[in-house]
Amino acid sequence: MIAGFSITSLLLILLAGIGAGFVGYAVGASSLVSYPALLAFGIPPVLANASNTVGVVGTGIGGVMGARKELKGQAVRSITYVVIGTFGGVAGAFLLLKLDPSVFEFAAPVLILLSSLIIAINPRGRMQAKQAAADATAQLKHIEATEATDATDAAKRATTPTAPHRPPEQLVQPMSQDSWWVWLGVVAVAIYSGYFGAGAGTLALAMLDAVKIGPFHKINALKTLIGTGANISASVVFIIQGAVDWPAAIMLCIGCFIGGYIAPPITRKIPANIMRAAAVIAGIILTIDLGLKTY
Repeated sequence: MIAGFSITSLLLILLAGIGAGFVGYAVGASSLVSYPALLAFGIPPVLANASNTVGVVGTGIGGVMGARKELKGQAVRSITYVVIGTFGGVAGAFLLLKLDPSVFEFAAPVLILLSSLIIAINPRGRMQAKQAAADATAQLKHIEATEATDATDAAKRATTPTAPHRPPEQLVQPMSQDSWWVWLGVVAVAIYSGYFGAGAGTLALAMLDAVKIGPFHKINALKTLIGTGANISASVVFIIQGAVDWPAAIMLCIGCFIGGYIAPPITRKIPANIMRAAAVIAGIILTIDLGLKTY
């Protein structure tokens, strides 16, 4: 036994972490796997949620490190989003810890159902498809314009991937052009990330895309900053307040790293709709189960 956990239990949490990291990469819903897994081992809801936040924080850090190319030239916006995420995460963490535990227990089924519906609607997939179409259209226009002046150069550029044309649509708009409600949305997502967080990244993506801040790959990197800042600051609060089950959090963190690492080559062979459907079904089942126990 290690801090009340058997070796078998810790290995099962590790496996749950691998599944969470995999699902997190595939459909952005790691907490739909990791949170109920911690509940299954008898960890109280609030403690399970806090430990889950600490466990999945590595996923965000890795995502930010991998998105340095997309974040290039966006230093001010990036810093702003991290700061908002940090303060929002602290606010969400204190809401979780200071409110009566029954508040979170009653809210959890609703939050999980919301996350499942977001995955089912799939705004991320829609944005990817829209971005791919926009990129193809821009490239076609560029080729046509180039052929009109120099067919030879057009042929060379078409076979030279190192010098792609980057039309204006690929740029992120200046922060001064952002609608006021975008900032309220960013704050809300940050607080939600610190409080619970399942589906927060997808919410942020949908919000940033709604105001056309920039292309998918850039706003996808930006939304990661919000969640990462919130998760790190919330984790610090949970640790200071002693609200973390360390054996579970550590095994979960290791599992999430492994799951996220092995996911890319595997998910290439699995239709996205199948993975998304599985996540939605699991979320609905969990919602019903927690709802029956809570209400």
